[in-house]
Amino acid sequence: MKTANLFLLILCFCIQGNAQTWNLVWSDEFDGVGINTSNWKFETGTGSNGWGNNELEYYTSRADNATINNGNLLIMAKSESYGGKSYTSARLKSQDLKSFTYGKIEARIKLPLGKGLWPAFWMLGNSITQVGWPKCGEIDIMEHINTETLAHGTMHWFNTAYSSYGGPTPTCDVTQYHVYSIQWDASAIKWYLDGVKYWEGNIANNINGTDEFHLPFFILLNFAVGGNWPGNPDGTTPFPDTMFVDYVRVSQLSSTSVSDGIKQSPTHFALSQNYPNPFNPTTVINYQIPIRSDVTLKIFNVVGQELATLVNEGKNAGSYSVQWNASNLPAGMYFYRLQTTSFSEIKKMVLLK
Repeated sequence: MKTANLFLLILCFCIQGNAQTWNLVWSDEFDGVGINTSNWKFETGTGSNGWGNNELEYYTSRADNATINNGNLLIMAKSESYGGKSYTSARLKSQDLKSFTYGKIEARIKLPLGKGLWPAFWMLGNSITQVGWPKCGEIDIMEHINTETLAHGTMHWFNTAYSSYGGPTPTCDVTQYHVYSIQWDASAIKWYLDGVKYWEGNIANNINGTDEFHLPFFILLNFAVGGNWPGNPDGTTPFPDTMFVDYVRVSQLSSTSVSDGIKQSPTHFALSQNYPNPFNPTTVINYQIPIRSDVTLKIFNVVGQELATLVNEGKNAGSYSVQWNASNLPAGMYFYRLQTTSFSEIKKMVLLK
């Protein structure tokens, strides 16, 4: 059986077999050579009154504060004079790029410890630009402060006045990697630590004015310094310190939606895989697109040098295969980037010799 046909057979089997399970619709594995600007934009500066929390950092877009290294996004807080502030850090968001209504939203993260440190993985409603906060709604999937041996999950909204509900995770060593997630549907928002539920908020039928939680939200990752909740750093606080993010993933049931700035069906996403992987000296990259789209498929090495363009043309909906021969290259890790009109992903490949 040809590889392309085998790929399609496996793909169909997976779709049918997982009809009642979560389907991955978007992720950033941070396996590329830089921060993917199709997924993230930087929010810079000091915000209004320290982003509303009297925070002390100046958020920058510098590689000194946010970079990709060894398959992780690193967000680094530093003690330095910059923009009138004594600390710098970074704040990334998917606003106007990727937004989601319902789903399982998860990230694998390793956290810093220190007085006045406040890393977070959270979501805000797209409507923030129209109605402001807290009417837009906020879902804090993970927040950590100071040297606590736990994290926090919280929802914030407007119900005639500011409202919030949430609680702490079980005790854990946050300096090790953990998967922080929510499972969010029309009935509830449920918080999980490493797949174990620890908190649940009811949003069924807009109870207690929770109608904002039935609209699209975007994702944020940031590392604040100081603020009303953790207080300020002191002489014991280690600088620089780093928040490590291994991946961010969004999965949804077939009846839910995902968007690139607007609400769309998950079928707008492309599917790709290369086989064999690891390989020597050739591999076949299979990809499937559900709608007609412009498609580019490029190969890069680990320092971001473009090695080859395998596809650069418009394609009708369907399944395609292209072979890459790396016989003239040394063993190591390489990446391919599949870009369509509404989707981009980077995946890694390993060449053996």
